[in-house]
Amino acid sequence: MPHSYTPGLTVTEQAMVRRRRMLSLPGNVLVTTGDVVRANQAVARAELPGKVYPLNLANQLGVAPDEIHEYLIKKAGDPVQKDEILAENKPLIKWLKTEVRSPITGVVESLSTVTGQVLLREPPRVLELLAYVDGRIVEVIPQQGVVVETNCSLVQGIFGIGGETWGEIVIAVTSPDEALTPRHLTADMKGKVVVGGSFISSDALARAKEVGVAGLVIGGIHDKDLRTLLGYDLGVAITGTEQVGFTLILTEGFGAIPMAEKTFALLSAHAGQPASISGATQIRAGVIRPEIIIPKGVADGHGAAIAPQREGIRIGDQVRIIRDPLFGKIGEVASLPSDLQKIPTESEVRVLEVRFGDGSRTMIPRTNIELIEGS
Repeated sequence: MPHSYTPGLTVTEQAMVRRRRMLSLPGNVLVTTGDVVRANQAVARAELPGKVYPLNLANQLGVAPDEIHEYLIKKAGDPVQKDEILAENKPLIKWLKTEVRSPITGVVESLSTVTGQVLLREPPRVLELLAYVDGRIVEVIPQQGVVVETNCSLVQGIFGIGGETWGEIVIAVTSPDEALTPRHLTADMKGKVVVGGSFISSDALARAKEVGVAGLVIGGIHDKDLRTLLGYDLGVAITGTEQVGFTLILTEGFGAIPMAEKTFALLSAHAGQPASISGATQIRAGVIRPEIIIPKGVADGHGAAIAPQREGIRIGDQVRIIRDPLFGKIGEVASLPSDLQKIPTESEVRVLEVRFGDGSRTMIPRTNIELIEGS
């Protein structure tokens, strides 16, 4: 029977994932294939050239450009400290003496007898690329980066903001339909990945920032509260670079939506364990999902199999409705009619029948559901 692949969120106890870690400019790789690495370990390093400061020595000394070499204290290539003398004149009357001092700490990069300028450059800024997850290096890309493989539990979210971070998982609520409030967030959650239930308010977001949590994993949030947190309306570009004090991952969507029981149960089973999380999201071509990766330790050998992509949706699969009026509801596939059916818009589409927890059933266009994948 023909089928269509329905992309969905992975929520699984057992996965083997690979994460490609790449520098933004050429540098040095610090590890080799087969090395075991930690999430916060640097695997590659590059140097970003420091800022250049031009300084017109000829004007400040009141001499011709081709004469500046006679007055130099520092020459091209010399290191220099802030306020150290770069050049000075030697007048007969000492109170007419002029000293030109360096505005920065760095190095004298070049001198020009044509313009009379000296170029100073600040020290390079070191960029370190971290492994992000505990795992094993399975590939090294010279001067660029590595591929890290990890055996883990994996939870993907629908939407997130904030970059990569890690911390111990803390379950702050007792059930997936309980909202996360300020009273749930305590000082001992600093640096932790806090898991809530159905919803988080703006007050709780402010409290999370005050506590200093590393990340928040929650079912839903109101869009106005997200706008308040960011200070602007989020566009359609990729997220993940926001600086709000923590990484936020929504597992269900916008509004007060209970976290899927499977997701909550998996995260609860790993309470107290370290996790790597990322809020990076892209919903257009080249989909990127926010994720929670809970490493299980490095497997023996170098080539553990990556789980193959499933071929299609099946009866019994758990799905989430992603269009109104049932947005956010979770059920399981009861049947997969092969014939196209007409929907209220008069279009004929492929549908499936979803059975909900209360026993009710409804026909839903297949494009209006998202598969909750996992094992």
